[in-house]
Amino acid sequence: MSKPLILISNDDGYQAGGIRALIEALRPVADLLVVAPDGGRSGFGCAITSVSPIYNHLVCSETADDGRGSLELYACSGSPVDCVKLAFNILAPRLGRRPDLVVSGINHGDNSSVNTFYSGTMGAAFEGAHQGVPGIGFSLCDHHSRADFTPCIAPIQQIVRKVLAEGLPPFTTLNVNFPLAKAFKGIRMCRMARSRWTEELVEQHRPVTRTPYYWLTGTPVELEPDAPDTDRRALADGYIAITPQTLDVTHYGLLDTWTPPALDTDTPTTEEA
Repeated sequence: MSKPLILISNDDGYQAGGIRALIEALRPVADLLVVAPDGGRSGFGCAITSVSPIYNHLVCSETADDGRGSLELYACSGSPVDCVKLAFNILAPRLGRRPDLVVSGINHGDNSSVNTFYSGTMGAAFEGAHQGVPGIGFSLCDHHSRADFTPCIAPIQQIVRKVLAEGLPPFTTLNVNFPLAKAFKGIRMCRMARSRWTEELVEQHRPVTRTPYYWLTGTPVELEPDAPDTDRRALADGYIAITPQTLDVTHYGLLDTWTPPALDTDTPTTEEA
């Protein structure tokens, strides 16, 4: 029986330790098509490239052996979402197959709470959901380039096998974050914590011209630090945090209760004025 096909991407680039660990974790589970940026794309979110061409090249190709799935690895000049689009529209059809699952990561750093909105890791997972297949984003709360992903491997295999077997609702992803620990206390299903970033830009000046320029930085501020059911709390307690997320961002409560103002048809439009 043939193995499923998993599409892997990330936002740290195809040479990052996290994606290498993810490849090794999932080769026993599936055939792998890996399409990842040719360099770091952290913070790209769901960005796409629309004003310049996208390039890619084959880095390696390995056939299945000893129970391990096949592997094709491509480096792409675009964003994480570009990588997924390239895979679905060009590369997977060449294989004569459609990915059964999109897995992104393992990210070097936390993508819980508000970080999910900026995360290129989650952008790739969301694009999988756009393409009609389940998406999973994996992140470890360690930004170090030589982070130890070993404790994440077994849970990743378990989660991926469960999603392959059972699926997810349409347009759904799982945002999975691992605390920085040698062992985990368990897994919690969580909601996204409410937080925001402050002090996000630092102004500096060029030595001679004194022209100002800005570095993006920031300090996370927890808006509900004592809430027991959030992804931040689970991570702080030593648990793997899984937050199911959907592409539908409609606020249904407000949809049912908020009444828009009556349109004043007597007010002239800008063109008429």
